[in-house]
Amino acid sequence: MNKIELTDANYYSHEADEQYMSVTQYKNFAGCIGLRGCQSRAMAILRNEWTPKVTNAMLIGSYVDAYYEGTLDKFKSEHPEIFTQKGTLKAEFAHADKIIERAKRDTMFEGFMAGEKQTIMTGKLFGADWKIKIDSYVPNKFICDLKVMQQIFEDDRNDPKEMWVRDRGYVDWIHYWGYDIQGAVYQEIVYQNTGKRLPFFIAALDKQKERETGLAIFHIDDQCLRDALAEVESNMPRILDIKAGLSEPSRCELCDYCRSTKVLTEVIDIHAYVERKKDDNGR
Repeated sequence: MNKIELTDANYYSHEADEQYMSVTQYKNFAGCIGLRGCQSRAMAILRNEWTPKVTNAMLIGSYVDAYYEGTLDKFKSEHPEIFTQKGTLKAEFAHADKIIERAKRDTMFEGFMAGEKQTIMTGKLFGADWKIKIDSYVPNKFICDLKVMQQIFEDDRNDPKEMWVRDRGYVDWIHYWGYDIQGAVYQEIVYQNTGKRLPFFIAALDKQKERETGLAIFHIDDQCLRDALAEVESNMPRILDIKAGLSEPSRCELCDYCRSTKVLTEVIDIHAYVERKKDDNGR
């Protein structure tokens, strides 16, 4: 099959997703620390049988992305839901304008976001063709991705915000949401295209309304990226078998897709459940 030439217009199309792996698609299948993967849901998305919900949190991130891409007016015209009936921005998107204004006042932040915008590259990794789209790319210098988070720092110190994960303990938000995986894939694909293994940075903004916008530049070191890439490598054979129809996708039974398509096949024995909980708590 001849691969389509990726452009801004077709990058997120179903045809592109069928032909190319992306970090988003990978995490749909395999998940990450803070996101449960679901193989059945991932395939339903690929087959255009399921459309993930777009939350306000996602829209706010896209709003700020659009500003830095230079496409904010287009974004506004395509998303009338961000406006009130009076035609003014809803509160959370008016706050997004304040976030942007804060970022614009910081020379370092703007420097990291001043590279080539939305640079598309493709490459091969672990038996698959991959696609990436870089928020800010400065050839021969660095790769930078923009993230707009609820909170990027701990309340009482300038350390990355952490989440509690069972059997792991506290995990910083960068690893929690799998942004190390994104950095690993981006760095490798850029290397394949240019011969340069560039440092990967995250330009982060937070959207806490009750406090002044937090902002920071985070560097994910190369060892961390190598570890993340090794994790991707270990998961890819199973993903490729599923995409090729050689293996049946498993269901997580917890996501919205699984809940909406679940077919009851058994009765839950509440006594067995209580006993199992006792055993778990006794360990």
